[in-house]
Amino acid sequence: MRILIDINHPAHVHYFRNFYKIMTDKGHQILVVSRNKEIEHALLEHHGIPFVSRGKGKDGKIGKFAYLLYADWVLLKISIKFKPDLFLNFLHPYPSHVAKILGKKSFVFSDTEHAALHHKLTVPFATKVFTPSCYRLNLGPKQIRFESYMDFAYLHPNYFIPDPSVLNLLGVDKKDKFVIFRFVSWEAAHDFGHQGMSMDNKRKAVKLVSEHAKVFISSERNLPEDLEPFRIKIPVNKMHDCIHYASLVFGESATMASEAAVLGTHAIFMDNDGRGYTDEEEKKYGLVFNFTESINDQEEAINKAVEILKNPDLESESKTKREKLLSEKIDTTEYMIKIVEEVENNN
Repeated sequence: MRILIDINHPAHVHYFRNFYKIMTDKGHQILVVSRNKEIEHALLEHHGIPFVSRGKGKDGKIGKFAYLLYADWVLLKISIKFKPDLFLNFLHPYPSHVAKILGKKSFVFSDTEHAALHHKLTVPFATKVFTPSCYRLNLGPKQIRFESYMDFAYLHPNYFIPDPSVLNLLGVDKKDKFVIFRFVSWEAAHDFGHQGMSMDNKRKAVKLVSEHAKVFISSERNLPEDLEPFRIKIPVNKMHDCIHYASLVFGESATMASEAAVLGTHAIFMDNDGRGYTDEEEKKYGLVFNFTESINDQEEAINKAVEILKNPDLESESKTKREKLLSEKIDTTEYMIKIVEEVENNN
């Protein structure tokens, strides 16, 4: 079977990298096409996945519309040459557009309810849209729900074994508490209108948390001079090891909050829209704590971080919560393989 996987964000590399390896080993021909927005290409190279680049993309509404036309055209040319039987991607429109033009199947995964524009541009053209069971929206007859999260495509114990040597890179001991702060750029299409945490409260959070744990900051934006010394300095492929050993993840990234949860690390997530999966990770498993971007909620989030770090039973509670989560969720990569092989068997 010939499969084209299109990558539009660094997280998408992780979603499909195990699928790529397993299906390639089974003899399927897979072509990966990738945007080069941040570190997608570096991640693909690290995992030994060959790819074709489709450029860096654009910022702003006009720029993103221009890139939509450009990416459709580039992907169409690539697809005419490769002749895929199936297009596979996480929610963005280009592969489904091209699949529709060529009369091929397009399978799309999504877990981001508030990406309204991407839904409008993608769902009408896709063959099927796969979402976690906790997804808030009903996308119609094309939607198929599965009992897991996207994170379990790469952080399931079938694939991920944490590397303790990352602690040496961080300069911490296994018994030491440390916190990862994650600040995003708010430049994605679904982030228009968001402000995130104020700089004053970022400084306050770092100051108060530093009294209980060592602080590392991962930021898509430049940091002010006083926060720059906290910037985490590790290879891009070591972040998940850091999250596993961290006492807490704090910030504006839904992906990183959920990654923390499935690795048994508590997380604080701030976003006005929230996500179905972080809601479930809070209400059902107690591993994520969701807050809005309001000034009051920012203060509450900081207080919650300090409360979590003061808990003497934090490590044992984290382990128990993760065991429950693992017992109730499936391996997402196995699920991807199953649905794609069903396509092959039905042809």
